Amino acid sequence: MSGDSDCTRTSPSAGSPSDSEFLPDRPKYVCSLSPDLITKAREELQEKPEWRLRDVQALRDMVCKDYPSLGTCLDDAFLLRFLRARKFDYDRALQLLVNYHTCRRSWPEVFDNLKPSAIKPVLESGFVTVLPRLDPEGRHIVCIRPDRWTPSNYPITENIRAIYLTLEKLIQSEETQVNGIVILADYKGVSLSKASHFGPFVAKKVIGILQDGFPIRIKAVNIINEPRIFKGIFAIIKPFLKEKIANRFFLHGCDLNSLHQNIPPVILPEEYGGTSGKLDISAWNELLLASEDDFLHDFSQLVLPCDSSPHDMLVSGDADEKQCDDSLRGMKPQLYYCY
Repeated sequence: MSGDSDCTRTSPSAGSPSDSEFLPDRPKYVCSLSPDLITKAREELQEKPEWRLRDVQALRDMVCKDYPSLGTCLDDAFLLRFLRARKFDYDRALQLLVNYHTCRRSWPEVFDNLKPSAIKPVLESGFVTVLPRLDPEGRHIVCIRPDRWTPSNYPITENIRAIYLTLEKLIQSEETQVNGIVILADYKGVSLSKASHFGPFVAKKVIGILQDGFPIRIKAVNIINEPRIFKGIFAIIKPFLKEKIANRFFLHGCDLNSLHQNIPPVILPEEYGGTSGKLDISAWNELLLASEDDFLHDFSQLVLPCDSSPHDMLVSGDADEKQCDDSLRGMKPQLYYCY
């Protein structure tokens, strides 16, 4: 993603013959979707190819009018991610874009120095990876294994950084923008001490990003091998989940047959009763690490202008943090009980 991060050179309305004269250095969008996916995007996302660039220009104009200091990339392909994630509702797409930047600027522990090489230990641990094969709906499967994390090695925010970069890489694909993703979380071996790191404050931040602060469609979350302690973990998460997302959680326990009703064995590794061989994390790690320069370039476009500060757009999270800390104290007895 390249292009201007301010609104001083906004082009006229879409359809004007002089657009390219105003913005000669902005990459021209070229659709890479197959005919089938174009049809799917039209039916599910209200995306009309003949109006696509007009819609992108409308969102760009709204950014420049309402948030001139947002410091965002304004390229067609980048803005299109947000329109697709909100089914081409301009207002909701704009709010998602603002939330995207709000999240990035309000959690420096996660977003400062965010690049693949910085989270290499997490990748090598196998905490998060992407299965090599797509599901029948054309969706990538993001596999998360909390048991691979040793808290004494690095804080939980490093895991969140790795998940975020994984999503950033996936969403570069137009196919993923249309089809969405599926999450497979294996909670085997998650102990009380490990669960205690995922308190309400962290939960609220993560859920806020996934639901309202990132342009990706999460179509299903499959939980397997969840221990009794997961009841406490889910009790922390559930208050922050919208009903639509909560209904996409599937708890399978140790029942692989139940998992296979959602994810076919042919695309699963042997560890989950699949037939695609042993789980291999190396291919995804190599792909993500090879994208270092691309990430550095892309994220360089998402900078706060020098005449602004995060507080110009963001509301302090101190009250939320205090409220979540109070909630955590109330949740601890429940965690111990479930354990």
